[in-house]
Amino acid sequence: MSYICQNQIGINHYKNKNIMSTAKVVLGVVAGAATGALLGVLFAPAKGTVTRRHILRKGERKVDDLKHGFNEFIDSITDKFDKVKEEVIDLAEEVLSKSVVLEDEVKASKMK
Repeated sequence: MSYICQNQIGINHYKNKNIMSTAKVVLGVVAGAATGALLGVLFAPAKGTVTRRHILRKGERKVDDLKHGFNEFIDSITDKFDKVKEEVIDLAEEVLSKSVVLEDEVKASKMK
């Protein structure tokens, strides 16, 4: 057998072995998840309605927290925008007043 052919056989063997390992891992994860779900249902401390109500309330609290955080973020951005807007207006007024002074100086120098 040539070296290339032997090498190809080795690569194919490695690929098949790797696929089998991946399949075993996936099967183990699925079996573990199913076992965990079954044990969770068997040993659940509360009825399903109570558990769903608890999950719903927790979800509502999380939504309220997110809304509060988002509103704070919007307020912060609005404050920063207003501050920058005021700075731009002040700068524009300063440039305008300087341009008026320069215009007057140019007119005065032309009259001489």
